[in-house]
Amino acid sequence: MKNTVEIENRATLVIKALEKAKSYREYRELVSNHVKNGTSTGPNQTEALAKYTLLNDSRMRRLDKTTKISEIIIDKLKGFKGNQTWLVLTESWCGDAAQSMPVMNKLDEISDNIDLRVVLRDQHLDLMNAFLTNGSQSIPKVIILDTDTKQVLGEWGPRPSTATEMVHTYKRDHGSLSPEFKQDLQVWYNKDKGVTIAEDLTKLIK
Repeated sequence: MKNTVEIENRATLVIKALEKAKSYREYRELVSNHVKNGTSTGPNQTEALAKYTLLNDSRMRRLDKTTKISEIIIDKLKGFKGNQTWLVLTESWCGDAAQSMPVMNKLDEISDNIDLRVVLRDQHLDLMNAFLTNGSQSIPKVIILDTDTKQVLGEWGPRPSTATEMVHTYKRDHGSLSPEFKQDLQVWYNKDKGVTIAEDLTKLIK
């Protein structure tokens, strides 16, 4: 269990990062510009990362148009009376982020009481290291902040609950993720259509 000082330090890092955070639209423009330049976000520039950025830009454009949110979740979002800031740590080359961020944006658009903001992981490693997943700098990572009290309420990521279980089971049985499994994971994302991501995130609204 985290002590009070550690909790306060985490909140301070979130507030500091928010000063440089982008809106989802600004982030999408950033990714699109990297595509035009044949580059990616982050300090390491490789052909592979540029290729992933191109793929993710196309994927997000499609999901921005096709993602649908269920009426049950819409009703919960419209009934939400609190104020939350969702700060996402990500990079343009991250495939899981490309699948989930359009869903986050749809939830943000539905609720006036949720503010989605985005920062790049490799520009905020102190923040990333305060919100590790099993000791790793996995992204996307969503940090839920009470906008009024500045208290960290929770976190989510890097994958929806069902995909997380799929990855855990495969790693347990095989040690590392194969290209074939990664393809199977993308197939699952396509079939799920963001439903699990929306359900997971909505559970963090209290």
